[in-house]
Amino acid sequence: MHTQTLIIGGGLSGLSLAYRLQQAGHDYRLVDARKRLGGRIKSLDVQGAKFDLGPSWVWPGQHRVAQLVSALGLRLFDQWSVGDQLYEHPTGEVVRNSGFMSMAGSLRIAGGTTALTDALAAQLDPTKIQTGTSVTAINNSPAAQLTDGQTISADRIVLCLPPRLAADLHYAPALSQAALAALRAIPTWMGAHAKCVAVYPTPFWRSVNLSGDASSRRGPLVEIHDASPDDAAYGALFGFIGLPADVRAQAGDALLPAAIDQLANLFGPRAKAPLAATLEDWSQAPFTATPADASPPPGHPPYDMPKAVQNLWDGKLLFAVTEMAPDSGGLIEGALAASEKVAAQILSV
Repeated sequence: MHTQTLIIGGGLSGLSLAYRLQQAGHDYRLVDARKRLGGRIKSLDVQGAKFDLGPSWVWPGQHRVAQLVSALGLRLFDQWSVGDQLYEHPTGEVVRNSGFMSMAGSLRIAGGTTALTDALAAQLDPTKIQTGTSVTAINNSPAAQLTDGQTISADRIVLCLPPRLAADLHYAPALSQAALAALRAIPTWMGAHAKCVAVYPTPFWRSVNLSGDASSRRGPLVEIHDASPDDAAYGALFGFIGLPADVRAQAGDALLPAAIDQLANLFGPRAKAPLAATLEDWSQAPFTATPADASPPPGHPPYDMPKAVQNLWDGKLLFAVTEMAPDSGGLIEGALAASEKVAAQILSV
C-alpha cells in the first residue's frame, strides 16, 4: 500500500493534520496504536455526557482552537468561577474564602474536549484510518511496518506522537545519537499526571455559593475545579492527584476511594456518592508516557523543534506534535500549531 503522507498517531495533531490534507485533496493514511482516536484527549462518558480526563482548557486569543471549533460547528464556554473557593489544611480542616479563581477566564469546549477530536474524525475518510495497530519499524524509503504485518510506503512519514515514544521506534538507518537524545530530552506533556473526575446529578456546591475550586495540603487531590457541562445537566468535579507516579502505582485501587472521601470532606456528604467516578493516570498509559516521564518537569517546558530532528531523511521524516509546536507547546493550541506548520510544509512541495 502506498500513500502520499503516512500519519502515525491519531491524537489532535494527527487528526487535524489529516483534516487539513484531506481538505487540500492530498492522499494520506493515519494509523494509531490505540483502539480509539484522540490520544491524550479522552473522556468519561456518563449517559452521553462527556467529562474530560485529559486536557480541558483553552484560552481567549488562541485563534486556531477558536477557528476550528467554529468550523466544526462546536462552541466554547467559560470555565465556571462563581462563588467561594476552599482550602484543605493538612489536618483536614477546611477554610472557605473568596480568593482569586485560578482558572477564571479560561474556556472549555461544549460537549467535552473529545467533541473536538470526534468532530475531526467524523470529517475524515474512514477507509484511510486504521486503529489498534502499532508501528514496529520505519525505514527511509520511506515505509512503515505495522504489527498486523502490513507495510505502508509513503512519500513522507509524519510522527504525531510524544517525542520520547518516537525515540523508541526502530529506524533504518538509525537516527543519529544527537537526534535520539533530543527526542528523549523532551518531557511528555501530561506524562507525569493523574486526574480524578467525579460526576453528580447536579452541581450542588453552586447552590451554597461554592465555585468548585479547591486546593489541598492533605491530598491525594491537590487542585480541584468544577468540571460540569455548560448546561449544568450534571455536576462534576475534577482534581489533579498530587502523589508521585510510583506512589500512585503502589496505592493502586485505594486511590480513587481516597479522592472521593476528600471531596466529601471539602464539599460535604453529597460528594460521597457520585453517579460515576474514575481516575486516569497518564503515567501508566503505554501510548502516552515512558518511564522517563514519571517525574514532572519543574515548570512548563520550553517546547520547540530541536535542530537535531529537523530535515531528517531529506525531509521525508517529519514531526507534528504539541511538544514540538512553534508556539503554545504542550497545549491544545500547540497541537494545532504543529499540524498547521507541517501541513503547510507538505502542501508547498
